[in-house]
Order: sequence, then C-alpha cells, then structure tokens
Amino acid sequence: MASVASSTTLISSSASVLPATKSSLLPSPSLSFLPTLSSPSPSASLRLARPSPLTSIRSSSRRSFAVKAQTGCWVCVDLTKSPELYQNLVHRVVRMIFHWLETRRLILRQRLGSIRRNKAPDFEAEAVFDQEFIKVKLSEYIGKKYVILFFYPLDFTFVCPTEITAFSDRYAEFEKLNTEVLGVSVDSVFSHLAWVQTDRKSGGLGDLNYPLISDVTKSISKSFGVLIHDQGIALRGLFIIDKEGVIQHSTINNLGIGRSVDETMRTLQALQYIQENPDEVCPAGWKPGEKSMKPDPKLSKEYFSAI
Repeated sequence: MASVASSTTLISSSASVLPATKSSLLPSPSLSFLPTLSSPSPSASLRLARPSPLTSIRSSSRRSFAVKAQTGCWVCVDLTKSPELYQNLVHRVVRMIFHWLETRRLILRQRLGSIRRNKAPDFEAEAVFDQEFIKVKLSEYIGKKYVILFFYPLDFTFVCPTEITAFSDRYAEFEKLNTEVLGVSVDSVFSHLAWVQTDRKSGGLGDLNYPLISDVTKSISKSFGVLIHDQGIALRGLFIIDKEGVIQHSTINNLGIGRSVDETMRTLQALQYIQENPDEVCPAGWKPGEKSMKPDPKLSKEYFSAI
C-alpha cells in the first residue's frame, strides 16, 4: 500500500474538497487490525478509519465514513447510496466488538479459575532423609497424600531449628491425616546432612521424620514466590497442598517470625473437613468436633443462634 503524506485530502461524495491533517484522519496503530471491506469499486478495497472531526460533522446530515482505499487516498463514502456496504460494515464492527468481549470474558474466567484452583508448581530435587540422600518429586504425592510444604531461610540459624523440630515432633499426627511434611531451604544436601547430624542441644536438628529438600538453584523458592532475590534466601512460606495438587492454604512470614504447628494442623483439619463435607464451611477458629456452618443466608442462622 502506498505511503500517505503528512497532509492529505478528504473527498466527500458531493465532490467538495477539504484539507485535513494526518493527525486528524490517519488511524492509530491500534486500529490496524480492522478488517478489509469491499468497496463499491472493484479496483479498490477499503478500511474503516477513525472518524475525524470533519466526518463527524458530515455524519449529522448523512451516514458517511472516512475510509482508506488501496491508492492511499482518504475518501468520505456516503453510505446511504450504498446500503450493502453500510450493512457489511455494521456487521463487521458488531463481530469485532463481540469478539473483543468474548476474549475479555475468557481471560477473566481463566484468571478467576487460576485463583480458585492454583496448582502447586511441580519440582524434583535432592533431599536428606534418614541421613541419606534421596530424590523428592512433588507430583508423586498427587492422588495419594496432602502435603505441608514449608520454606525456611538457612541451615544453622536460630528460629529455623525450632520450627523444623516442632514439625518433626508432631509428624505422627500429620501422618494420621494422610499428610506428608517437606522442608525446603536454599542450602545444599551436605549442609542439611551436617545439620541433621548435629545434636539439638548444640543448635542442630538430630534425626527428622521427614525430608529436608535442597533448593540450591533457588528455582523452587522462586516458583512458590517466597524468594528474596537480593539476599538469595527464602521467606518463611508455608503451603498446604491437597491430594489434587492444588494449593488450598498459604502463609508467608518474615524472617524473624516463627510459625505455629498448631495452627497448621487446625487449618489442615478444616480443609479436610470441608472437602469431605462440601455443603459446609468452617467458621473462625474451628476445630474438629465443633459446629460448622451452612453457607446459606437462612441456614447459617442455625449456627449464629447457637453461639
């Protein structure tokens, strides 16, 4: 298509010639996707353009649009004399609007779906368990077990051993709930092994009941959004992942704040309860054996009247 000069001419169907600047007539790049229209003349194809102030004035007296022919000229077409062109143009515009709305709907639906069903990023990494090096792959637990995946900053630190040993001491309770516990840090498996082989009274861990995963590449911490990039270590992130591999709960503490095993256990129990009873929800502080709630404006009154 021929290039258009900085100044062009608007020609109406009544043959009057009006000067117009490029800025008032040329469509913005965002309009370049508009479909080509069939012109009344077989020698040229037309494109719908952004109406200029001049065409807006003329539109008050008749249906006219600025269109661009293959010759590079801008022409004002009187659509009252070409009903087929007008009908074709309207249909194309309506289809474009419908397509845009449908695209936006699909994008929003996808985003909402990703929030409701946030799949845990899969990974495979080396770990230390029972003073041996093993491989751990997160997706191997899908369909089998719930997973408590928690990140901590570094080995041989201060808050970290209190959390790691607390989860280990309560491991049998998690096991009864068909749940695996996995700890992750950016340290190597050799650092993990040395820490496990250090006595608790000396700031070590002693033997643990679950694996400690090595994330030396920092890829796992990054994929779960807990990596502090300028320090190269992870925040205290904790994720409860169900048997479908979906993250159902997450918390992230800053470096100096330890986590509660009791609250992790309570949240896990509440999650399992509502998955087994999908027509119920768990109110604040709910624990097994306590009254749950129906998520309904009328039925929920039964719970509120009892408290």
